[in-house]
Amino acid sequence: MYLPTFRLDGKTAIVTGAGRGIGRAIAVGLAEAGADVAIMSRTESDLRETARLIEAAGRKACMLAMDVTERDQVQKAVSVVIDEFKEINILVNNAGMNIRSKALEVTDEEWQKIMDTNLKSAFMMSQEIGRTMADNKNGASILSISSVGGHTALRTGVVYAATKAAMIQMTKVLALEWGTFGIRVNSLGPWYFKTPLTEKLLSDEQYVNDILAVTPLNRIGELYEIVGPAVFLASDASSYITGQTLFVDGGMTIKGF
Repeated sequence: MYLPTFRLDGKTAIVTGAGRGIGRAIAVGLAEAGADVAIMSRTESDLRETARLIEAAGRKACMLAMDVTERDQVQKAVSVVIDEFKEINILVNNAGMNIRSKALEVTDEEWQKIMDTNLKSAFMMSQEIGRTMADNKNGASILSISSVGGHTALRTGVVYAATKAAMIQMTKVLALEWGTFGIRVNSLGPWYFKTPLTEKLLSDEQYVNDILAVTPLNRIGELYEIVGPAVFLASDASSYITGQTLFVDGGMTIKGF
C-alpha cells in the first residue's frame, strides 16, 4: 500500500483563533477528517458557531474562551483538553492579528500587542503542548499559520511581518529539537483569503487588482483551499515532513508584491 492516510480518526486537535475565518475553517476541516477538536478564542459567541459545525461533522468539540497570550490561561486550557481528550495529537497555532501602521508610526503598544498575539502565543502553546506530545500513541503534529509576509516584503505591517518571519524560523528550530520525540513541526504561509478580517481590504477594487497582479492564479483564495494543506500536514500523509513552510498563496511568493 503506497497511498498514505489523510484521515484523522482517533486523533485530537487544538486550534487557536478558531472563532472565525481561517481558524474556523481549519477546525471544521480537521473534524471532517475525523478528529475531535478543542477550539480557542477570546469570543465565546464565535466559538459556539465553530463548535456547532464540528459537531455537525460528527465529532466532539471542546470550547475554551480564553486569552492565548497569558501563560496561566494556556496551562489551564491544556489541562482541560488533556482531561477531556486524554492526549493532544495536533496543535494549530492560528491566533493572530495585524495593525497596518507604517514603520515610522508603529507605537510600542502596537509592537507588543502584535508580538504577543502572533508569536508569543504560538510559542507558549507549542511549549506547553509539546511537553505532553512525546508520549503520544497516535502521533504529534504542530502547525503554525505564518504568512507570505514572513518571506516576502509587503507594503505595510512591519511588526506583523517580523512575527511571521520569526514563526517560520521557530518552526525550523522546534522541528530540529523535537524530532527525536516524534513531534513534527510545520507551518502554512497563506496569501489573501476571503475572511472577516480581509473583507474591508478586499472591498477596495484597486487593492484587489494590485493583489491579483502578483498572484499567478489571478484570484483570491477560498477558505476551503487552506483546509486541505492543513489536514495534509496534520495527518500521517505528511509523516516524513517537518520543519517546512508550505505557502498557500496562488503562486504569490514566486513573484513578489
